[in-house]
Formats: sequence, C-alpha cells, structure tokens
Amino acid sequence: MLTGKQKRFLRSKAHHLNPIFQVGKGGVNDNMIKQISEALEARELIKVSILQNCDEDRDTVAKSLSEGSKAELVQIIGNMIVLYKESNENKQITLP
Repeated sequence: MLTGKQKRFLRSKAHHLNPIFQVGKGGVNDNMIKQISEALEARELIKVSILQNCDEDRDTVAKSLSEGSKAELVQIIGNMIVLYKESNENKQITLP
C-alpha cells in the first residue's frame, strides 16, 4: 500500500500526464485490463478517463481497473483515474 506522502508525490507526477485510456459504454473488460497492465509495466503511472456514456460509476471502474491490473489507485478526480504500479523492467519512478 502507498503512504499519503507517496500518493501526493505520484499525484504531482501525474498532473502533467494525458489520459491514455478511456472507459466508455462497454465499461471495463479483460482486453482493457490487459492493455492497462502492459501500459503500467512500460510507464508505471497512467491516467484513465471515464467518458460520459459509461454505465458504471467511477468508483466501480477504478476498483475493477486497479484490482484487474494489480495496480495502486492513486486518485480519482472528476472523471479521471490515476493508477500506479511499480515496473519490473522499466523502473523510472523512485517513491519517497
């Protein structure tokens, strides 16, 4: 689990990122979770945007994405989810 200090650090890092995934009408599926896991391995920190037409609420989406990809949920802000997972091969972020 992340400490408050680590979450603050990650939120500041994520501020400048653009979302690279969108959750829409179809909701969360296995293929999306697989792609998000791969993106997390490559980048460690990603943003996912939830579109207006998404049927599930943002907390449900965030929970299923973080559990499916075994990532830490850093923050949910508006329709944006920030996920972090330490990379095995491309370690770029050093947590405080």
